[in-house]
Amino acid sequence: MDRLPPFALHRPASVADATRLLAGNGARPLAGGTDLLPNLRRGLGQPTTLVELGGIAGLDAIVRGAEGIEIGAGVTLAALAADAGFSGSAAALAEAARAVAAPAHRNAATLGGNLCQDTRCVFYNQSEWWRAANDWCLKHGGTTCHVAPQGSRCHAAFSGDLAPALIALDADVTLASTRGTRRLPLADLYRNDGAAHLALEPDELLVSVLLPHAPAGARSGYRKARVRGALEYPLAGVAIALVADGPRIGAIVVAITGLNPLPLRLQGTEAFVGRTVDEGLLAELGKLVAKQAQPMRTTATPANHRRQVAAVLAGRLLRELADPAPGAGEPRDAGCA
Repeated sequence: MDRLPPFALHRPASVADATRLLAGNGARPLAGGTDLLPNLRRGLGQPTTLVELGGIAGLDAIVRGAEGIEIGAGVTLAALAADAGFSGSAAALAEAARAVAAPAHRNAATLGGNLCQDTRCVFYNQSEWWRAANDWCLKHGGTTCHVAPQGSRCHAAFSGDLAPALIALDADVTLASTRGTRRLPLADLYRNDGAAHLALEPDELLVSVLLPHAPAGARSGYRKARVRGALEYPLAGVAIALVADGPRIGAIVVAITGLNPLPLRLQGTEAFVGRTVDEGLLAELGKLVAKQAQPMRTTATPANHRRQVAAVLAGRLLRELADPAPGAGEPRDAGCA
């Protein structure tokens, strides 16, 4: 990696000041920096201004209220992983936070940063000289996606762990800008374009996530596959939120990550409502995942292998959630070496 490029650093005291600074050309928000700073050292962007968010009061707050749990964008992943309030119905969030990188990263990385992290690809996340020698790529500096040269769209994969967990839990996000605030479902924050995957205006800042109260009988979980047991982005990740109606499914949401340019809420799971979790249903779920997952050659692991692993992860997780016996829901990784 090279040295960081020159930039002006601002540390605003309020969200209003931060959005005003972000409205200037070439400004980028900086929280934990675990995604942004390594990219800048690889030459992936040269912002003239970094807006450091650590001095804004309230961004690191977790508030439990009438609508649900409002989580500030500056809350660290370590805090989410350690919060005993994220268990049972919201266990997917804590499990996803614990699955990110290593303890030192989780101590710095933030909720907002994880949700807004850049997409990844073996042709993009390389040094400047490597990308130059390989004729750049569509996402940065070039005109061709080396993953799909005949197409016109970037296929870099979104590889965040927290987004699928929060999408499965029906979370909303609040965005602030110089024009005010707006709230939208987290799933609507993303677009199916690896080069422009966030539906954010240049001056918009993600300030909080609202996790609604879960109905009785709800439980959730998150599982990921990665090459090593730590320090790795998901090659495939699956989150499931389940409401049990006795032995039958009362409601179910499945979301996947690491496979498409956006974290994807699986379509078609309403067909499982009213059914018990058996081998037939698990096979149907696997087919849904395999059909909607669209992994490309963005990692060192074959795309079809990642698709199959995602289907297996979904089936294992649903079986665990349907059988909440002690130990049944212990988080497990699936190795993909």
